[in-house]
Amino acid sequence: MPAIDPRLPPVLLQLLIAALYVPAIMRAIQHEDGQESTTYYLAAIYAGLALVIQVIAALYYGGLFADLDPVVYEGIQSYGMLGLALLLLLTLRSFLRLEGNEIWAVAGGVWFALIILVAANAFALPEIIWGNDEWILPRERLPFGMAQAGWAIFLGWAALTTRSAYRKTRQSLHRNRLTYWLPVLILVVVNDSYLSAFPQTWSNITRLLAALLVTYILTNHNMPDVRQIVKQTLIYIITTLVIVLFYTAGFAFSQYFFQTVSNFNPTAVGAVIALLLALIFTPLLGFVRSLVDRLMSSGFYDPAQILRDYSQSISNILEMERLANVAVGMIIEALQIQRGVLFLVDKETGVEGRVQYHLRVVRSAGERAVKVGTLQGDSPVAAYLSQGNRPLLQYDMDLLPAFQKTPPNEREWFDRLNTEVYVPIHAKREWIGLLALGAKLSGNRYTDEDLVTLSTVGSQTAVALENARLVENLMRLNQEIRTAYRALDKANRDLERIDRTKSNFISIASHELRTPLTVMRGYAEMLLEDPGVDQNAYYKQMLKGIHDSTLRMHEIMDSMFDIAQIDARSLELHLQPVDVNELAKSVGLTLQPAIKEREQTLTIDLPSLPALKADPNTLRKVFQHLLTNAIKFTPNGGKLNITGRPVLPVVNELPNGGVHYIFSDTGVGIDPNFRDLIFTKFYQPNEDLNRHSTGKTKFKGAGAGLGLPLARGIVEAHGGKIWVESPGFDEVNFPGSRFNVLLPLRDKPDGNENYVSQPVKVTVN
Repeated sequence: MPAIDPRLPPVLLQLLIAALYVPAIMRAIQHEDGQESTTYYLAAIYAGLALVIQVIAALYYGGLFADLDPVVYEGIQSYGMLGLALLLLLTLRSFLRLEGNEIWAVAGGVWFALIILVAANAFALPEIIWGNDEWILPRERLPFGMAQAGWAIFLGWAALTTRSAYRKTRQSLHRNRLTYWLPVLILVVVNDSYLSAFPQTWSNITRLLAALLVTYILTNHNMPDVRQIVKQTLIYIITTLVIVLFYTAGFAFSQYFFQTVSNFNPTAVGAVIALLLALIFTPLLGFVRSLVDRLMSSGFYDPAQILRDYSQSISNILEMERLANVAVGMIIEALQIQRGVLFLVDKETGVEGRVQYHLRVVRSAGERAVKVGTLQGDSPVAAYLSQGNRPLLQYDMDLLPAFQKTPPNEREWFDRLNTEVYVPIHAKREWIGLLALGAKLSGNRYTDEDLVTLSTVGSQTAVALENARLVENLMRLNQEIRTAYRALDKANRDLERIDRTKSNFISIASHELRTPLTVMRGYAEMLLEDPGVDQNAYYKQMLKGIHDSTLRMHEIMDSMFDIAQIDARSLELHLQPVDVNELAKSVGLTLQPAIKEREQTLTIDLPSLPALKADPNTLRKVFQHLLTNAIKFTPNGGKLNITGRPVLPVVNELPNGGVHYIFSDTGVGIDPNFRDLIFTKFYQPNEDLNRHSTGKTKFKGAGAGLGLPLARGIVEAHGGKIWVESPGFDEVNFPGSRFNVLLPLRDKPDGNENYVSQPVKVTVN
């Protein structure tokens, strides 16, 4: 059997170590979500360079590079250490998302170039660079010294960068992840220091561990808690030491006291000591764990007791501010955290169906104000919080690929909160609240048990928060109603004042204009009666125009005067028996020229009706305005009708009965929304609002807007009612309108018990 080459086992071991770099390289190139980044490529290059150095070492010590000068091999190791230190610094800075990696890369390249130039003696340096009686620095060792100096600078700066980032990071989970870089640096320093002291050493196992640990840090999100690892290690070490001490002391004690006993059995004594250790192990382990927890400031609490106390404390709270104080206060006290905030979540759906969530803080007096946060419904954070009950960690929001598309404004808002965990509150499958909790006072991370407890707390808060929101909304609604009532009352007072001002203006204007108009009318009539005017047709036509316009103005002033009296409730009615049928006939005949001009037909069909006790002059104005409106809003060739019927007595409304007159037409009709509005002063229909008066009977001609208000005022002054009926406004099909006038019968005057109006049936065209 041939002898095994003694160089083979070391070579195989070296190649085995080199092969272990390959998984690290592959893991770094394509990490868990398949996305590529500079950090992962740097880690892959780091592991790849370490692999190359490891293979060269294996081949060198295996004798395959027998002709390789040891100085050259030492240079490969030294320059490789320098390159790995630079790559480790660049990987760390890229991991921390620091700016300026390009500067460090250029500096490393310049340093390598200087080393190469010095090694090639490009600067013509002497053989002995420096020396004294004991030490000398030959030129051939200067490149190695420069490589070691660069190595020390890069690793030292990496250590300072890690320390600075650790001090600036407020999130415990981020700090925990940064802690893992400490053993990486230690492993690298130990490995490279050993190789620098003993350059002929072929093993690089600590460098491999460093490369694997770097890859693990980069490609794993949920890192084990370093504090827990240290705590469990301490518990294990202390417990082991106590057990060994107890066992040793027990054995020594038994040997000392029972060695003179003739039947002393060490095996039996060992069994007794083991039995005692088994009995005290569980209490001892609990004591050690409690001691280590106190030493490491680990807070303990009973989740079941916390949840019971929490539920009892918030169940009957309906005031939002008090609920926030009690809920957040109990959580802060139980988990020993720095701060906590309760947010209310208001869901809003835009015009395009886009959902937004507005987060407004519930804060007590003295607490700093927090700006309202707005989350888009399709953002990753809003989707997570609105659809699930599990808390969201700020650490997850910062690192998980699922949250990388969070809008910058939302990420900035969460960063300003300076909190570590967000607990959504749901009620009836709706997201209604959010608990934002800060870091623990101990600096520890939130454990899985903490997150489960907080999820239950969020569920228990939902009912109380929903009730408090309902009370808050009710109080806000009541306040808005009170504010609206105050505004409405003020608006009503303003409207009343404006209406009084308008009525006063109408009254003053009508009084002041009546006298000059009367004078103008008198002079115009006198001139028209002058025989000299008849001889000049031109002047007579001008005077007639002046006279007609004066009459029109006089009629408007009379209407304004009557409106002012109605507003002031000072309209005086001179009641007397009136034959309303005859009055309606008279009004129709008076308007015959306008009816004829418009080619319309007026039919007056009134049966014998009871006589009314009314003011004939004002009642004539009512009929005239209604009939004029019918002519105006009915097209040429249309039909107008006046009909009537008696109304039987109605208790409390028409104790003596009444008479119902109907003015109907085949005009444009009236929009149902304007049936009451047309009876207001100065109202103009639709686009005619700003037009000047265009004539009394022109089709859809504008007027002063006083006819119908005056008619309603006069009818109501008689104790009656007036209203309109119409299918609607239509200028094509002309549905028409029906104006109804209901006038009450009064006590029959003496001597006129049997008096009734004569029936009238007249057609005017």
